[in-house]
Amino acid sequence: MTSSTSSSRSRNPSSGIRSTPDRSAFSPSFSSYTASTASRLGRNPVKVAARSIAGAFVACFTPPETDDSNNLKVSNEFGAPSADSETSRMRGPNRGIYSNSTKERAPGSMKFTMEEIFKATRNFSPAFKIGQGGFGTVYKGKLDDGTLVAIKRAKKSVYDKHLGVEFQSEVTTLAQVEHLNLVRFYGYLEHGDERVVVVEYVPNGTLREHLDGVNGKELDFASRLDIAIDVAHAITYLHMYTDHPIIHRDIKSSNILLTEKLRAKVTDFGFARLAADTDSGATHVSTQVKGTAGYLDPEYLRTYQLTEKSDVYSFGVLLVELVTGRRPIEPKREIKERITPKWAMKKFTDGDAISTLDPRLELTAGINLALEKILELALQCLAPRRQSRPSMRRCGEVLWSIRKDFREQSALDFRSLSSNSQRSASVKEQ
Repeated sequence: MTSSTSSSRSRNPSSGIRSTPDRSAFSPSFSSYTASTASRLGRNPVKVAARSIAGAFVACFTPPETDDSNNLKVSNEFGAPSADSETSRMRGPNRGIYSNSTKERAPGSMKFTMEEIFKATRNFSPAFKIGQGGFGTVYKGKLDDGTLVAIKRAKKSVYDKHLGVEFQSEVTTLAQVEHLNLVRFYGYLEHGDERVVVVEYVPNGTLREHLDGVNGKELDFASRLDIAIDVAHAITYLHMYTDHPIIHRDIKSSNILLTEKLRAKVTDFGFARLAADTDSGATHVSTQVKGTAGYLDPEYLRTYQLTEKSDVYSFGVLLVELVTGRRPIEPKREIKERITPKWAMKKFTDGDAISTLDPRLELTAGINLALEKILELALQCLAPRRQSRPSMRRCGEVLWSIRKDFREQSALDFRSLSSNSQRSASVKEQ
């Protein structure tokens, strides 16, 4: 997989990667820079400038990570954060959106030796194992400077062509991207029959584990909505703000890691592909079907034509997971409920959306309002034809609006409950 990355087009000259769009993109100097750069590269300057301005617009919709993000007070916190506060939080001078406890690093810039990897994982000790997948095993590690990392060790199938392709795909993709809601890439190593990828360690498990209630982990509705927005931001970035659009191809709850503050980070780029070059008139990429059962776009499965809308379909499945708590395929349920998206959409179109809500969630007026709107968006994402599905950017905008209304309604519910409690207490005193 190759990239069209050009250092002259990069926002970060030192790293050659494009970071999350910055609001400074509105400045006249940036506009002239964009146009001149596009001209040198033979790209449509109007289109490039439009993407840059749109990037700044989307940045306005990126919520800050705060300790009181679930506060239900009706206040200005529900609006887009100010340019000053958001920029100062996420960027210092000449810094990307990520900071490390020790020092700043461009994604993929670190060089490792097998000795360092062995030391970080205590010789790949089973006690350090934190995950297992088709690619191989994931270990928690600690670098010499104290940085905690996740170390993905590929299966030793040197002659397995597919594993080799997935390894190169993940390394190539990770080296191009940098976003708050994508797992950060530190570096990789190929040594003999060893292939290792070193990425950011995210301590709180996967979204699927939380939805399953593993180890007592549970998510309230507000957190689920925040996670949906985080994932929408990450995929929008891949589709619109990298040097060449990237299709993840494996969006699913087990590929979404959660921080201790329940912020979502998308991981696992083994199936990622560059999208079609629309500037040349291409509408899709013809490729072998890759992905996970239950999340696969049926049109892609049928035609082998891959587009960004395949990620949108998978995101629609994810939305259904978030509100129902169920896995996409539940083979132990009765036949009409085994395919969760199909069952949920039938309930929604029949006017019975409430019955799809995860039974662990207590129904409130705010949740009832948001549930209907989320399932409506999921229905659009799950449209059989890709032309009928919204863009990921549109999904993010809709979810942002849903969250705003949900928080406002929840605040009203809370005030009403408090008022009723006070009246009850007053009556008892009398």
